[in-house]
Amino acid sequence: MSVIVAALYQFVKLPDYAQIRQPLLSTCEANEIKGTLLLAQEGINGTIAGSRQGIDIVIDFLRSDSRFTDLEYKESIAESPPFQRMKVRLKKEIVTLGLSEVNPSEQVGTYVNPKDWNEIISNPEVTVIDTRNDYEVSIGTFKRAENPQTESFREFPEYASKNLNQNKNKKVAMFCTGGIRCEKATSYLLSQGFEEVYHLKGGILKYLEEVPPEESLWEGECFVFDQRVAVRHGLEPGSYDMCPSCGHPISDDDKASSKYEEGISCPYCFDHLTEDKKAKMQEKKRQREE
Repeated sequence: MSVIVAALYQFVKLPDYAQIRQPLLSTCEANEIKGTLLLAQEGINGTIAGSRQGIDIVIDFLRSDSRFTDLEYKESIAESPPFQRMKVRLKKEIVTLGLSEVNPSEQVGTYVNPKDWNEIISNPEVTVIDTRNDYEVSIGTFKRAENPQTESFREFPEYASKNLNQNKNKKVAMFCTGGIRCEKATSYLLSQGFEEVYHLKGGILKYLEEVPPEESLWEGECFVFDQRVAVRHGLEPGSYDMCPSCGHPISDDDKASSKYEEGISCPYCFDHLTEDKKAKMQEKKRQREE
């Protein structure tokens, strides 16, 4: 039986976020839902998977809180459960920028629906920015998009201060996997004086779900944070696996490298893998094969 995968987030003031944790976890566990949800004063973020009925019950439970009445989420299908357990974690931020003064629930850029995204990013006057991390961008992105080459979202403000200027980059359009990072990035740019800032509503996942391949300006595959590793148009499973040592997506070409050893290393971590880490990965591989 197919598994429903639901990715969700919402920026909303949750001063009582710690009290929400246990009832939410209990509801998920009672309905055999697995995945990870993050709670913070600024809202909720995460991905969960399970049966159709189970997902519906959890979403209804969240929406029973008036602050989550308008909670939106994106669904896809997995042939097998993408998560092994259920976690509800308390965090300082649901997506870590490191600047507490940036508040998307108070100020955010202009949402652009997937059907209108091509027109925005095809405009030569618009600076298009992929707000995801470098390893995510490496397997797919939109045409014309700039790669900030960040290792974490915390580096985005530094990238913006060095590469973006409100006088030169008068129109900026940003995107990310599900919409959460670019929503916070637009809030940050607005706080820095930028006036015309756009972001893709629902993120890449919504675009790949709604825009036909023949009309698409997306190139490659989209990295996702579960066992599917990557998805294509129509949210079909992609062609990448994940290196268990470093978490980098790996292609068939990567597997042909002399630095690739299944379950141990890949070209992206081979040169940095300590003997201790290598020994631990070899032991894990041995245990899986027993």
